[in-house]
Formats: sequence, structure tokens, C-alpha cells
Amino acid sequence: MRISELAEALDLEWHGDDDCEIRGVATLTSAGPDNLTFLANPRYRDQLATTRAGAVILPPEAVEICPAAALVSTNPYASWARALALLRPERDRPAGIHPSASIADSAEIDPTARVEAQAAIGPGCRIGPGATIGPGSVLDNDVEIGADCRLIARVYLGPGVRLGSRVIVHPGAVIGADGFGLAMDSGRWLKVPQVGSVRIGDDCEIGANTTIDRGAVEDTVLEEDVRLDNQVQIAHNVQIGAHTAIAGCVGIAGSTRIGRYCMIAGACGIAGHLEICDRVVITAMSTVLDSITEPGQYGSGVPARGQRPWQRLLVRLGQLDQLFGRVRALERTGSSRDNNQ
Repeated sequence: MRISELAEALDLEWHGDDDCEIRGVATLTSAGPDNLTFLANPRYRDQLATTRAGAVILPPEAVEICPAAALVSTNPYASWARALALLRPERDRPAGIHPSASIADSAEIDPTARVEAQAAIGPGCRIGPGATIGPGSVLDNDVEIGADCRLIARVYLGPGVRLGSRVIVHPGAVIGADGFGLAMDSGRWLKVPQVGSVRIGDDCEIGANTTIDRGAVEDTVLEEDVRLDNQVQIAHNVQIGAHTAIAGCVGIAGSTRIGRYCMIAGACGIAGHLEICDRVVITAMSTVLDSITEPGQYGSGVPARGQRPWQRLLVRLGQLDQLFGRVRALERTGSSRDNNQ
């Protein structure tokens, strides 16, 4: 696309030369004259001055130092995402059912849907228009897939799972397996049947090898536009509010409710039966043991540091109780002296 065409398609103001055609995308440091790149993070502003890109998506304050054609955006990263969709569109996937797929007689599959090799679709399933069921995916009984959903490959959906429209599920995800329900009886664990399912709203994305357990009684619920990274564990009866994003390796225990527009960074652990309000940010490797009722940023992870400073810190932590005892003894001594005076 010519730069003027790209600017028009993205509804952006542009400055500079319209002679070149954009044929690819690259980073600021590796881009060539026919590449589009972007500047969103101010830390990379120094790289802008030396970029060889044909065009750069950038914020208004960086236009004056841009050596290439500039596409001006108040949200460069979002504009970059839209540009990628234009320049690298998804390939068309024709509708149809692969001969190796296994389809139950009672399943309903829209004529515009696509079912790929070795997929298995159980009784009572309903597949909406434009949906793609990727190779090796398994849908148990009574699963409902909305319009334009994409199960990339090897996805398992348990009984009664419901996906809204335009949901993307990446390889290896398991949605609707049994939650971790156990009762101790006479010295042995007794499995508690999990009779709920999972409901996922429109425009959600589920990362590779992520697991979302079915509800114990009622459903586990993700509202619309929830984004889960890879290897996230969502336990039974968790509810996640709309537009919340959760990074990789987060574990959320059962029956916790997470609000809307939250961001949870990688490797956090969140205990069960908690309430986290809207617009909460939790930093990486944090442990959440109590409900959060006020919006804001929370964290408990300890950042890495040099080995020797870390060892000294551990020694001092070991001495903290002894130091506390000494301070308390001094306080008592001082208090007694004041009373005697």
C-alpha cells in the first residue's frame, strides 16, 4: 500500500513522501525503505532518528524528529495492530468438513463453518457461521460455538461449554475439564462431581495450554473481551469481568471474582473465594490472599538483584525477629524509666 492509502485506511494524518510503497513491517532498527514500523514506547525514541523505514506510526510529539514519512496517531500501538491486519491479512479458509473428522449425527454445523482433519464433534453440538474447528480438536456433547470463532488446533471443549462470537482458542487449551473438587471421607478423598460448565463471551482469546475448569455447580464465566495468555489456570466457578487481561502462568483458585478492566501480570497466584474490583493492576509474581476493594496497582513479588546483595538481604531477614525483640526490650526499658521519673 502507498503511504497515503495506508493513512486513509487507518484514518490517520500523515506527513512526508508518498512515493514509496509499503511492502512489509519491521522494527525501528531493522526496517528498510519499503517497511512500516512504529514508535509507541518513549524508551525507543533514540532509535527513531536513525531508522531507515519508509514510514513510521508515531505520536504527535515525535513527528519533528522522524526521518521518514510519519503516520500520526494518539495510540500508535493500536494503530500498528490495525496496520498489521491490513498488510498481513489472515488467509481465507474455505468452508467444509474434512473427510477424517468425526461428526455426531445430532451435531449442527453451519454450512459456512470449517471442520479440519481429525476433529471430533460430539452429540448436540452447534457450530456457528464462519467458525473454524482446527485439526485434532475435540468437542464433547452439547458444546455451542458462536460465529467466526477459531479453535486453532488440538483444543478440548467439555460438555456444555459455550463460546460467544469471534473467540480465538490457541493450541492445547482445555476448557471445561473437571474442577478440583474433593471431599475427605474416612481418610480417603471423595471426588465431588462437577456439574457446571464454562461460558465465554464475545471477542475473548484463550492462550496455548491454558485451562479453564468447569463449574462445580454453576458455570465458570468469562465476560466479553477477556484475554488470557498461555498456561493460565482458571479454577472452577471463577468469574472474570469484561476487558480483563491475564498474562502467562497465572493461577486463580476457585470461586474468585475478578472485575472489569483488570490487568494481572505473569506468574501471579490468586487465592480462592476472593473479590477483586474493577481496574486493578497486579504486578508480576504477586500472591493475592485477600480481596481487593479499591482500584489501583498492587504487588508482592520481590525483584531480582545481584547474588551477594540478595544473600545479605536473606541474612538480615533471618535476623529480623531478633532485632525486633531487642527493639521491644529497649522500648519497655524506656517506658519504665519514664514512669519512674
